Amino acid sequence: MLEKFLTRTQYFDYDDFKANYALDYPEDFNFATHVVDAYAAESPDKRALVWCDDNGNERTFSFAEISDLSQRTAAYLVSNGVVKGSRVLLIMKRRWEYWVTVLALHRIGAVAIPASYQLTAHDLTYRIDAAKVSTVIVTNDEWILPQATEACNACPSVRLRLCANGAPKGWLDLTEAINAQKGHFAVDKSLKADDLMIMYFTSGTSGMPKMVAHNHTYPLGHIATAYWQCVQDDGLHFTGADSGWAKFGWGAIYGQWIHGSAILGYDQDKKFNARNLIEVIKKYQPTSFCVPGTIYRFLLKEGLTAKDFASVKTCATAGEPLAPSVVQEFQSVTGLTIREGYGQSEGSVLIGNYAFFAPVAGSCGKPSPNVDLKIVNSEGKRCALGDVGEIVIEHVDVKHPEGLLVGYWKDGQLTRAYDQNGTYHTGDYGWMDEYGYVRLIGRNDDMIKCSGYRIGPYEIESVLIKHPAIHECAITGEPDPLRGQIICATVSLNKGYSPSDALTKELQDYVKFNTAPYKYPRKVIYAKSLPKTTSGKIIRKAIRDKEFEELTY
Repeated sequence: MLEKFLTRTQYFDYDDFKANYALDYPEDFNFATHVVDAYAAESPDKRALVWCDDNGNERTFSFAEISDLSQRTAAYLVSNGVVKGSRVLLIMKRRWEYWVTVLALHRIGAVAIPASYQLTAHDLTYRIDAAKVSTVIVTNDEWILPQATEACNACPSVRLRLCANGAPKGWLDLTEAINAQKGHFAVDKSLKADDLMIMYFTSGTSGMPKMVAHNHTYPLGHIATAYWQCVQDDGLHFTGADSGWAKFGWGAIYGQWIHGSAILGYDQDKKFNARNLIEVIKKYQPTSFCVPGTIYRFLLKEGLTAKDFASVKTCATAGEPLAPSVVQEFQSVTGLTIREGYGQSEGSVLIGNYAFFAPVAGSCGKPSPNVDLKIVNSEGKRCALGDVGEIVIEHVDVKHPEGLLVGYWKDGQLTRAYDQNGTYHTGDYGWMDEYGYVRLIGRNDDMIKCSGYRIGPYEIESVLIKHPAIHECAITGEPDPLRGQIICATVSLNKGYSPSDALTKELQDYVKFNTAPYKYPRKVIYAKSLPKTTSGKIIRKAIRDKEFEELTY
Protein backbone atom coordinates (compact mmCIF):
# COMPACT_ATOMS: atom_id res chain seq x y z
CA MET A 1 0.00 0.00 0.00
CA LEU A 2 2.84 2.41 0.78
CA GLU A 3 4.05 2.42 -2.80
CA LYS A 4 0.71 3.91 -3.88
CA PHE A 5 1.40 7.12 -1.96
CA LEU A 6 5.21 7.41 -1.78
CA THR A 7 7.57 7.84 -4.69
CA ARG A 8 10.02 5.68 -2.70
CA THR A 9 9.46 3.47 0.34
CA GLN A 10 13.02 2.34 1.18
CA TYR A 11 15.83 4.66 2.28
CA PHE A 12 19.53 4.14 2.93
CA ASP A 13 19.85 6.49 5.90
CA TYR A 14 18.30 9.54 7.52
CA ASP A 15 19.76 11.97 4.99
CA ASP A 16 18.28 9.91 2.16
CA PHE A 17 14.97 9.74 4.03
CA LYS A 18 14.88 13.50 4.57
CA ALA A 19 15.87 14.36 1.02
CA ASN A 20 13.80 11.86 -0.95
CA TYR A 21 10.64 11.23 1.07
CA ALA A 22 7.83 12.49 -1.17
CA LEU A 23 4.09 11.87 -1.19
CA ASP A 24 2.09 11.29 -4.36
CA TYR A 25 -1.69 10.95 -4.17
CA PRO A 26 -4.83 11.71 -6.20
CA GLU A 27 -6.67 14.99 -5.76
CA ASP A 28 -9.73 13.09 -4.53
CA PHE A 29 -7.78 11.08 -1.94
CA ASN A 30 -10.06 9.58 0.69
CA PHE A 31 -8.68 7.24 3.34
CA ALA A 32 -11.80 5.06 3.35
CA THR A 33 -11.68 4.41 -0.40
CA HIS A 34 -8.02 4.58 -1.33
CA VAL A 35 -6.77 2.59 1.68
CA VAL A 36 -9.49 0.54 3.37
CA ASP A 37 -11.50 -0.36 0.27
CA ALA A 38 -8.29 -1.00 -1.66
CA TYR A 39 -7.18 -3.54 0.94
CA ALA A 40 -10.66 -5.08 0.89
CA ALA A 41 -10.39 -5.56 -2.87
CA GLU A 42 -6.76 -6.72 -3.02
CA SER A 43 -6.33 -8.60 0.28
CA PRO A 44 -9.82 -9.04 1.75
CA ASP A 45 -8.70 -11.37 4.55
CA LYS A 46 -5.82 -9.14 5.67
CA ARG A 47 -6.15 -8.46 9.39
CA ALA A 48 -7.14 -4.84 10.18
CA LEU A 49 -8.30 -4.67 13.80
CA VAL A 50 -7.94 -6.91 16.85
CA TRP A 51 -10.37 -5.57 19.44
CA CYS A 52 -10.80 -6.51 23.10
CA ASP A 53 -11.93 -5.06 26.41
CA ASP A 54 -11.55 -5.74 30.14
CA ASN A 55 -14.77 -7.78 30.25
CA GLY A 56 -13.57 -10.67 28.12
CA ASN A 57 -15.09 -9.44 24.85
CA GLU A 58 -12.94 -9.72 21.74
CA ARG A 59 -13.31 -9.61 17.99
CA THR A 60 -10.97 -9.63 14.99
CA PHE A 61 -11.85 -7.74 11.80
CA SER A 62 -10.44 -8.11 8.30
CA PHE A 63 -10.22 -5.16 5.95
CA ALA A 64 -13.12 -6.63 3.98
CA GLU A 65 -15.26 -6.57 7.13
CA ILE A 66 -14.17 -3.05 8.09
CA SER A 67 -14.95 -1.83 4.56
CA ASP A 68 -18.38 -3.48 4.57
CA LEU A 69 -19.34 -2.25 8.04
CA SER A 70 -18.21 1.31 7.37
CA GLN A 71 -20.16 1.42 4.08
CA ARG A 72 -23.30 0.21 5.85
CA THR A 73 -22.74 2.73 8.64
CA ALA A 74 -22.40 5.51 6.07
CA ALA A 75 -25.65 4.47 4.38
CA TYR A 76 -27.46 4.49 7.72
CA LEU A 77 -26.09 7.91 8.68
CA VAL A 78 -27.02 9.41 5.31
CA SER A 79 -30.56 8.03 5.68
CA ASN A 80 -30.75 9.93 8.96
CA GLY A 81 -29.68 13.26 7.53
CA VAL A 82 -25.88 13.23 7.92
CA VAL A 83 -24.41 14.89 4.82
CA LYS A 84 -21.17 16.35 3.54
CA GLY A 85 -20.07 19.06 5.97
CA SER A 86 -22.18 17.82 8.91
CA ARG A 87 -20.43 18.15 12.25
CA VAL A 88 -20.48 14.87 14.17
CA LEU A 89 -19.22 14.59 17.76
CA LEU A 90 -17.82 11.15 18.68
CA ILE A 91 -17.46 9.99 22.30
CA MET A 92 -16.84 6.29 21.79
CA LYS A 93 -13.78 5.37 23.86
CA ARG A 94 -12.15 2.44 22.06
CA ARG A 95 -15.26 0.52 21.08
CA TRP A 96 -14.82 -1.23 17.70
CA GLU A 97 -17.69 0.86 16.38
CA TYR A 98 -15.45 3.94 16.45
CA TRP A 99 -13.30 2.65 13.59
CA VAL A 100 -16.23 1.91 11.27
CA THR A 101 -18.08 5.10 12.25
CA VAL A 102 -15.20 7.49 11.63
CA LEU A 103 -14.55 5.78 8.26
CA ALA A 104 -18.25 6.21 7.43
CA LEU A 105 -17.95 9.93 8.13
CA HIS A 106 -14.88 10.13 5.88
CA ARG A 107 -16.92 8.50 3.10
CA ILE A 108 -19.76 10.98 3.48
CA GLY A 109 -17.53 14.02 3.86
CA ALA A 110 -18.97 14.80 7.29
CA VAL A 111 -16.52 16.32 9.76
CA ALA A 112 -15.62 14.00 12.64
CA ILE A 113 -15.02 15.67 16.00
CA PRO A 114 -13.58 13.15 18.48
CA ALA A 115 -14.00 13.92 22.18
CA SER A 116 -12.67 12.34 25.37
CA TYR A 117 -15.05 10.13 27.35
CA GLN A 118 -14.03 11.98 30.52
CA LEU A 119 -15.59 15.29 29.52
CA THR A 120 -18.53 16.63 31.50
CA ALA A 121 -21.81 18.07 30.21
CA HIS A 122 -20.26 21.54 30.64
CA ASP A 123 -17.29 20.59 28.44
CA LEU A 124 -19.48 18.94 25.82
CA THR A 125 -21.93 21.84 25.64
CA TYR A 126 -19.07 24.20 24.83
CA ARG A 127 -17.78 21.89 22.09
CA ILE A 128 -21.20 21.25 20.54
CA ASP A 129 -22.01 24.97 20.43
CA ALA A 130 -18.58 25.97 19.13
CA ALA A 131 -18.65 23.43 16.29
CA LYS A 132 -22.41 23.61 15.59
CA VAL A 133 -22.65 19.85 16.00
CA SER A 134 -25.76 18.24 14.49
CA THR A 135 -25.09 14.59 15.41
CA VAL A 136 -23.70 13.10 18.63
CA ILE A 137 -22.53 9.48 18.70
CA VAL A 138 -21.54 7.89 22.01
CA THR A 139 -20.91 4.48 23.48
CA ASN A 140 -23.15 2.99 26.15
CA ASP A 141 -21.37 4.06 29.31
CA GLU A 142 -22.71 5.04 32.73
CA TRP A 143 -20.64 8.26 32.76
CA ILE A 144 -20.82 9.29 29.10
CA LEU A 145 -24.58 8.92 28.60
CA PRO A 146 -25.84 11.31 31.30
CA GLN A 147 -23.21 13.91 30.40
CA ALA A 148 -23.98 13.67 26.69
CA THR A 149 -27.75 13.66 27.28
CA GLU A 150 -27.56 16.83 29.36
CA ALA A 151 -25.37 18.53 26.75
CA CYS A 152 -27.62 17.50 23.86
CA ASN A 153 -30.69 18.77 25.69
CA ALA A 154 -28.99 22.14 26.10
CA CYS A 155 -27.91 22.43 22.45
CA PRO A 156 -30.62 22.99 19.81
CA SER A 157 -28.20 22.21 16.95
CA VAL A 158 -28.22 18.49 17.86
CA ARG A 159 -30.78 16.63 15.74
CA LEU A 160 -29.52 13.05 15.89
CA ARG A 161 -28.34 11.00 18.87
CA LEU A 162 -26.78 7.56 18.41
CA CYS A 163 -25.41 5.13 20.98
CA ALA A 164 -23.22 2.10 20.29
CA ASN A 165 -23.60 -1.16 22.20
CA GLY A 166 -27.19 -0.66 23.28
CA ALA A 167 -29.20 2.53 23.61
CA PRO A 168 -31.38 4.01 26.35
CA LYS A 169 -34.56 6.02 25.78
CA GLY A 170 -33.95 9.05 23.63
CA TRP A 171 -31.04 7.47 21.74
CA LEU A 172 -30.92 5.28 18.61
CA ASP A 173 -28.92 2.04 18.77
CA LEU A 174 -26.01 2.45 16.34
CA THR A 175 -24.70 -1.13 16.64
CA GLU A 176 -28.12 -2.60 15.95
CA ALA A 177 -28.59 -0.24 13.00
CA ILE A 178 -25.23 -1.17 11.46
CA ASN A 179 -26.05 -4.87 11.66
CA ALA A 180 -29.52 -4.35 10.21
CA GLN A 181 -28.49 -1.99 7.40
CA LYS A 182 -28.75 -3.59 3.95
CA GLY A 183 -27.69 -0.75 1.67
CA HIS A 184 -24.12 0.44 1.13
CA PHE A 185 -22.58 3.87 0.60
CA ALA A 186 -19.14 3.88 -1.04
CA VAL A 187 -17.91 7.49 -0.97
CA ASP A 188 -19.16 10.93 -1.96
CA LYS A 189 -17.56 11.42 -5.41
CA SER A 190 -17.63 15.21 -5.04
CA LEU A 191 -15.09 15.07 -2.20
CA LYS A 192 -11.57 16.39 -2.69
CA ALA A 193 -8.45 15.85 -0.62
CA ASP A 194 -8.58 19.46 0.56
CA ASP A 195 -12.10 19.17 2.02
CA LEU A 196 -12.36 19.16 5.81
CA MET A 197 -12.20 15.69 7.38
CA ILE A 198 -11.63 15.91 11.14
CA MET A 199 -11.38 18.52 13.88
CA TYR A 200 -9.72 18.14 17.25
CA PHE A 201 -10.23 20.46 20.20
CA THR A 202 -6.97 21.60 21.75
CA SER A 203 -6.38 21.31 25.48
CA GLY A 204 -6.97 25.03 26.02
CA THR A 205 -3.76 26.67 27.11
CA SER A 206 -4.35 30.42 26.95
CA GLY A 207 -8.12 30.32 26.52
CA MET A 208 -10.97 27.95 25.84
CA PRO A 209 -10.06 25.02 23.58
CA LYS A 210 -9.61 25.82 19.89
CA MET A 211 -10.76 23.67 16.97
CA VAL A 212 -7.88 22.29 14.94
CA ALA A 213 -9.08 21.59 11.40
CA HIS A 214 -7.54 18.89 9.17
CA ASN A 215 -8.42 17.94 5.60
CA HIS A 216 -8.40 14.53 3.93
CA THR A 217 -4.60 14.55 3.50
CA TYR A 218 -4.27 14.23 7.28
CA PRO A 219 -3.91 10.40 7.20
CA LEU A 220 -1.08 10.73 4.67
CA GLY A 221 0.86 12.89 7.13
CA HIS A 222 0.84 9.94 9.51
CA ILE A 223 2.82 7.76 7.12
CA ALA A 224 5.85 9.48 8.69
CA THR A 225 4.39 8.83 12.15
CA ALA A 226 4.22 5.11 11.42
CA TYR A 227 7.82 5.15 10.11
CA TRP A 228 8.85 6.60 13.48
CA GLN A 229 6.86 3.90 15.31
CA CYS A 230 8.55 1.23 13.13
CA VAL A 231 5.27 -0.56 12.42
CA GLN A 232 5.42 -3.74 10.34
CA ASP A 233 3.38 -4.89 7.37
CA ASP A 234 1.14 -7.70 8.70
CA GLY A 235 2.28 -6.78 12.21
CA LEU A 236 0.09 -5.63 15.11
CA HIS A 237 0.48 -2.13 16.54
CA PHE A 238 -0.72 -0.85 19.90
CA THR A 239 -1.01 2.84 20.82
CA GLY A 240 -2.40 3.63 24.26
CA ALA A 241 -4.81 6.45 23.50
CA ASP A 242 -8.54 7.09 23.76
CA SER A 243 -10.32 7.81 20.46
CA GLY A 244 -11.12 11.30 21.71
CA TRP A 245 -7.49 12.40 21.48
CA ALA A 246 -5.38 13.27 18.45
CA LYS A 247 -2.87 10.64 19.61
CA PHE A 248 -5.42 8.03 18.53
CA GLY A 249 -5.17 9.38 14.99
CA TRP A 250 -1.39 9.21 15.37
CA GLY A 251 -1.27 5.56 16.33
CA ALA A 252 -4.53 3.65 16.03
CA ILE A 253 -5.75 3.96 12.46
CA TYR A 254 -4.20 6.06 9.69
CA GLY A 255 -0.46 5.64 9.20
CA GLN A 256 -0.49 2.11 10.61
CA TRP A 257 -3.08 0.85 8.13
CA ILE A 258 -1.31 2.53 5.21
CA HIS A 259 1.86 0.67 6.28
CA GLY A 260 -0.11 -2.59 6.39
CA SER A 261 -0.10 -3.12 10.14
CA ALA A 262 -3.19 -4.25 12.03
CA ILE A 263 -4.32 -2.30 15.10
CA LEU A 264 -4.72 -3.71 18.61
CA GLY A 265 -7.75 -1.85 19.97
CA TYR A 266 -7.86 -2.37 23.71
CA ASP A 267 -10.97 -0.75 25.21
CA GLN A 268 -9.76 -0.60 28.78
CA ASP A 269 -11.78 0.40 31.81
CA LYS A 270 -11.69 4.05 32.84
CA LYS A 271 -9.14 3.53 35.56
CA PHE A 272 -5.83 2.47 34.04
CA ASN A 273 -4.53 -0.86 35.29
CA ALA A 274 -0.93 -1.70 34.39
CA ARG A 275 -1.37 -5.41 35.12
CA ASN A 276 -4.35 -5.62 32.74
CA LEU A 277 -2.31 -3.99 29.98
CA ILE A 278 0.55 -6.42 30.54
CA GLU A 279 -1.86 -9.34 30.23
CA VAL A 280 -3.28 -7.90 27.00
CA ILE A 281 0.23 -7.57 25.55
CA LYS A 282 1.04 -11.15 26.51
CA LYS A 283 -2.17 -12.51 24.99
CA TYR A 284 -2.40 -10.58 21.71
CA GLN A 285 1.33 -10.12 21.07
CA PRO A 286 1.68 -6.75 19.34
CA THR A 287 4.85 -6.19 17.34
CA SER A 288 5.08 -2.42 17.89
CA PHE A 289 4.06 -0.38 20.92
CA CYS A 290 3.55 3.30 21.73
CA VAL A 291 2.35 4.79 25.04
CA PRO A 292 3.01 7.96 27.08
CA GLY A 293 6.03 7.98 29.38
CA THR A 294 3.81 7.64 32.44
CA ILE A 295 2.57 4.25 31.22
CA TYR A 296 6.14 2.94 30.91
CA ARG A 297 6.71 3.99 34.52
CA PHE A 298 3.55 2.20 35.65
CA LEU A 299 4.50 -0.95 33.73
CA LEU A 300 7.92 -1.04 35.36
CA LYS A 301 6.40 -0.44 38.76
CA GLU A 302 4.03 -3.37 38.13
CA GLY A 303 6.98 -5.71 37.62
CA LEU A 304 7.17 -5.91 33.83
CA THR A 305 9.43 -8.69 32.51
CA ALA A 306 11.15 -9.39 29.20
CA LYS A 307 8.82 -12.37 28.72
CA ASP A 308 5.80 -10.06 28.94
CA PHE A 309 7.12 -8.06 26.00
CA ALA A 310 8.56 -10.94 24.00
CA SER A 311 6.48 -10.15 20.87
CA VAL A 312 7.28 -6.43 20.82
CA LYS A 313 10.07 -5.40 18.46
CA THR A 314 9.93 -1.60 18.77
CA CYS A 315 8.67 0.91 21.35
CA ALA A 316 7.89 4.60 21.04
CA THR A 317 6.55 7.44 23.16
CA ALA A 318 5.33 11.01 22.80
CA GLY A 319 3.20 13.50 24.65
CA GLU A 320 5.37 14.16 27.69
CA PRO A 321 9.06 14.19 28.66
CA LEU A 322 10.55 10.78 29.42
CA ALA A 323 13.34 10.64 31.98
CA PRO A 324 16.53 8.94 30.72
CA SER A 325 16.44 6.76 33.84
CA VAL A 326 13.11 5.25 32.69
CA VAL A 327 14.55 4.58 29.23
CA GLN A 328 17.54 2.86 30.81
CA GLU A 329 15.47 0.77 33.24
CA PHE A 330 13.04 -0.30 30.52
CA GLN A 331 15.91 -1.31 28.26
CA SER A 332 17.58 -3.29 31.03
CA VAL A 333 14.34 -5.21 31.64
CA THR A 334 13.14 -5.79 28.07
CA GLY A 335 16.17 -5.13 25.88
CA LEU A 336 14.09 -2.57 23.96
CA THR A 337 14.91 1.09 23.34
CA ILE A 338 12.07 3.61 23.66
CA ARG A 339 12.06 5.96 20.68
CA GLU A 340 10.76 9.39 21.61
CA GLY A 341 8.89 11.64 19.21
CA TYR A 342 7.23 15.04 19.25
CA GLY A 343 4.17 16.58 17.64
CA GLN A 344 0.84 18.23 18.39
CA SER A 345 -2.89 17.93 17.74
CA GLU A 346 -2.13 20.37 14.94
CA GLY A 347 -0.04 17.86 13.00
CA SER A 348 1.55 14.47 12.64
CA VAL A 349 4.96 13.64 14.13
CA LEU A 350 7.27 16.65 13.62
CA ILE A 351 10.39 15.23 15.26
CA GLY A 352 11.21 11.58 15.85
CA ASN A 353 13.87 9.07 16.73
CA TYR A 354 13.63 7.19 13.45
CA ALA A 355 15.12 3.76 12.81
CA PHE A 356 17.77 5.30 10.55
CA PHE A 357 19.84 6.42 13.55
CA ALA A 358 20.46 5.53 17.18
CA PRO A 359 18.06 7.28 19.56
CA VAL A 360 19.53 9.53 22.24
CA ALA A 361 17.86 9.54 25.66
CA GLY A 362 16.44 12.96 26.48
CA SER A 363 16.05 13.88 22.80
CA CYS A 364 12.86 13.62 20.73
CA GLY A 365 15.00 12.86 17.67
CA LYS A 366 15.46 14.64 14.36
CA PRO A 367 13.01 16.59 12.15
CA SER A 368 10.50 14.53 10.18
CA PRO A 369 11.02 14.34 6.41
CA ASN A 370 7.84 16.14 5.35
CA VAL A 371 8.44 19.39 7.29
CA ASP A 372 10.89 22.27 7.03
CA LEU A 373 11.55 22.53 10.74
CA LYS A 374 13.74 25.20 12.29
CA ILE A 375 14.52 26.56 15.74
CA VAL A 376 14.35 30.34 15.73
CA ASN A 377 14.88 33.25 18.12
CA SER A 378 12.42 36.02 18.94
CA GLU A 379 13.36 37.81 15.71
CA GLY A 380 12.57 34.76 13.61
CA LYS A 381 16.22 34.06 12.79
CA ARG A 382 17.64 30.55 12.97
CA CYS A 383 19.29 29.78 16.31
CA ALA A 384 22.87 28.64 16.58
CA LEU A 385 23.37 25.03 17.62
CA GLY A 386 22.79 24.69 21.34
CA ASP A 387 20.76 27.90 21.63
CA VAL A 388 17.17 27.67 22.85
CA GLY A 389 14.45 28.95 20.53
CA GLU A 390 10.94 28.26 19.29
CA ILE A 391 10.27 25.23 17.12
CA VAL A 392 8.62 26.39 13.88
CA ILE A 393 7.64 24.95 10.50
CA GLU A 394 8.64 27.24 7.62
CA HIS A 395 7.26 27.68 4.08
CA VAL A 396 3.81 26.34 5.00
CA ASP A 397 2.24 28.74 2.49
CA VAL A 398 4.41 27.41 -0.36
CA LYS A 399 4.33 23.67 0.36
CA HIS A 400 1.77 22.78 2.98
CA PRO A 401 2.94 19.58 4.74
CA GLU A 402 0.38 16.80 4.69
CA GLY A 403 -0.77 16.18 8.25
CA LEU A 404 -0.39 19.79 9.37
CA LEU A 405 -3.61 21.62 10.19
CA VAL A 406 -5.21 23.74 7.50
CA GLY A 407 -6.40 26.26 10.07
CA TYR A 408 -8.37 26.85 13.25
CA TRP A 409 -12.15 26.74 12.92
CA LYS A 410 -13.79 29.73 14.59
CA ASP A 411 -17.19 31.33 14.15
CA GLY A 412 -18.00 29.21 11.12
CA GLN A 413 -14.82 29.77 9.15
CA LEU A 414 -11.17 28.80 8.94
CA THR A 415 -8.57 31.15 10.37
CA ARG A 416 -4.94 30.99 9.30
CA ALA A 417 -2.56 28.93 11.42
CA TYR A 418 0.65 30.50 10.12
CA ASP A 419 2.10 34.02 10.09
CA GLN A 420 2.61 36.48 7.23
CA ASN A 421 5.90 34.77 6.35
CA GLY A 422 4.25 31.38 5.93
CA THR A 423 5.65 30.08 9.24
CA TYR A 424 3.70 27.87 11.64
CA HIS A 425 4.65 28.52 15.27
CA THR A 426 4.38 25.50 17.56
CA GLY A 427 4.76 27.49 20.78
CA ASP A 428 7.22 24.85 21.98
CA TYR A 429 10.84 25.63 22.72
CA GLY A 430 13.95 23.53 22.37
CA TRP A 431 17.48 23.39 21.01
CA MET A 432 19.38 21.35 18.42
CA ASP A 433 22.79 19.77 18.93
CA GLU A 434 25.59 19.39 16.38
CA TYR A 435 24.24 16.00 15.24
CA GLY A 436 20.75 17.32 14.50
CA TYR A 437 19.02 15.93 17.59
CA VAL A 438 16.37 18.18 19.14
CA ARG A 439 15.76 18.51 22.86
CA LEU A 440 12.54 20.04 24.14
CA ILE A 441 12.59 22.69 26.86
CA GLY A 442 8.94 23.55 27.33
CA ARG A 443 6.11 25.82 26.24
CA ASN A 444 5.42 29.48 26.40
CA ASP A 445 1.77 28.94 27.24
CA ASP A 446 1.77 27.02 30.54
CA MET A 447 0.75 23.65 29.10
CA ILE A 448 0.66 20.90 31.72
CA LYS A 449 1.52 17.31 30.80
CA CYS A 450 0.16 14.89 33.39
CA SER A 451 0.02 11.10 32.92
CA GLY A 452 0.04 11.48 29.15
CA TYR A 453 -2.70 14.17 29.07
CA ARG A 454 -2.00 17.64 27.69
CA ILE A 455 -3.92 19.98 29.97
CA GLY A 456 -4.44 23.71 29.61
CA PRO A 457 -5.01 25.76 32.77
CA TYR A 458 -7.81 27.98 31.52
CA GLU A 459 -10.60 25.39 31.48
CA ILE A 460 -9.82 24.34 35.07
CA GLU A 461 -9.55 27.94 36.24
CA SER A 462 -12.87 28.83 34.59
CA VAL A 463 -14.54 26.09 36.64
CA LEU A 464 -12.73 26.63 39.93
CA ILE A 465 -13.38 30.39 40.00
CA LYS A 466 -17.12 29.66 40.14
CA HIS A 467 -16.82 27.99 43.54
CA PRO A 468 -18.09 30.40 46.23
CA ALA A 469 -14.90 30.04 48.28
CA ILE A 470 -12.57 31.14 45.48
CA HIS A 471 -11.53 34.74 45.04
CA GLU A 472 -8.65 34.13 42.60
CA CYS A 473 -7.01 31.01 41.25
CA ALA A 474 -4.20 29.86 38.99
CA ILE A 475 -3.48 26.39 37.64
CA THR A 476 0.12 25.28 37.15
CA GLY A 477 2.04 22.03 36.81
CA GLU A 478 4.43 20.66 39.39
CA PRO A 479 7.04 17.95 38.74
CA ASP A 480 6.04 14.46 39.81
CA PRO A 481 8.23 11.36 39.55
CA LEU A 482 5.33 9.09 38.52
CA ARG A 483 3.03 11.26 36.42
CA GLY A 484 5.56 13.67 34.94
CA GLN A 485 3.57 16.60 36.33
CA ILE A 486 0.59 17.02 38.61
CA ILE A 487 -1.99 19.78 38.48
CA CYS A 488 -1.60 22.34 41.24
CA ALA A 489 -4.22 24.97 42.12
CA THR A 490 -3.01 28.10 43.88
CA VAL A 491 -6.00 29.99 45.28
CA SER A 492 -6.94 32.97 47.39
CA LEU A 493 -10.21 32.78 49.31
CA ASN A 494 -13.24 34.99 49.69
CA LYS A 495 -14.16 36.34 53.13
CA GLY A 496 -15.77 33.76 55.36
CA TYR A 497 -13.62 30.88 54.11
CA SER A 498 -10.46 29.47 55.65
CA PRO A 499 -7.93 26.89 54.38
CA SER A 500 -8.62 23.34 55.51
CA ASP A 501 -8.29 19.76 54.38
CA ALA A 502 -12.06 19.63 54.07
CA LEU A 503 -12.11 22.65 51.74
CA THR A 504 -9.29 21.15 49.66
CA LYS A 505 -11.32 17.97 49.18
CA GLU A 506 -14.40 20.02 48.35
CA LEU A 507 -12.53 22.02 45.69
CA GLN A 508 -11.06 18.86 44.15
CA ASP A 509 -14.49 17.22 43.98
CA TYR A 510 -15.95 20.40 42.51
CA VAL A 511 -13.48 20.32 39.63
CA LYS A 512 -14.04 16.59 39.11
CA PHE A 513 -17.79 17.16 38.85
CA ASN A 514 -17.68 20.19 36.56
CA THR A 515 -14.96 19.21 34.11
CA ALA A 516 -13.09 16.06 33.08
CA PRO A 517 -12.00 14.22 36.27
CA TYR A 518 -8.38 13.90 35.14
CA LYS A 519 -8.13 17.71 35.33
CA TYR A 520 -8.66 17.94 39.06
CA PRO A 521 -5.83 19.54 41.13
CA ARG A 522 -3.98 16.94 43.15
CA LYS A 523 -2.46 19.76 45.14
CA VAL A 524 -4.15 22.92 46.43
CA ILE A 525 -2.09 25.81 47.81
CA TYR A 526 -3.73 28.67 49.66
CA ALA A 527 -2.28 32.15 49.18
CA LYS A 528 -2.95 35.57 50.64
CA SER A 529 -2.98 36.94 47.09
CA LEU A 530 -1.67 35.93 43.69
CA PRO A 531 1.15 37.76 41.87
CA LYS A 532 -0.04 39.92 38.97
CA THR A 533 1.21 42.21 36.25
CA THR A 534 0.46 45.93 36.41
CA SER A 535 -2.55 45.28 34.20
CA GLY A 536 -3.90 42.72 36.68
CA LYS A 537 -2.98 39.53 34.83
CA ILE A 538 -1.94 36.65 37.07
CA ILE A 539 1.70 35.64 36.53
CA ARG A 540 1.84 31.86 36.45
CA LYS A 541 5.63 31.82 36.22
CA ALA A 542 5.85 33.66 39.54
CA ILE A 543 3.47 31.11 41.03
CA ARG A 544 5.58 28.23 39.74
CA ASP A 545 8.60 29.98 41.26
CA LYS A 546 6.69 30.31 44.58
CA GLU A 547 6.80 34.09 44.51
CA PHE A 548 3.75 34.59 46.70
CA GLU A 549 2.82 34.43 50.36
CA GLU A 550 1.56 30.93 51.11
CA LEU A 551 -0.98 30.49 53.91
CA THR A 552 -0.43 27.65 56.36
CA TYR A 553 -3.06 25.90 58.43
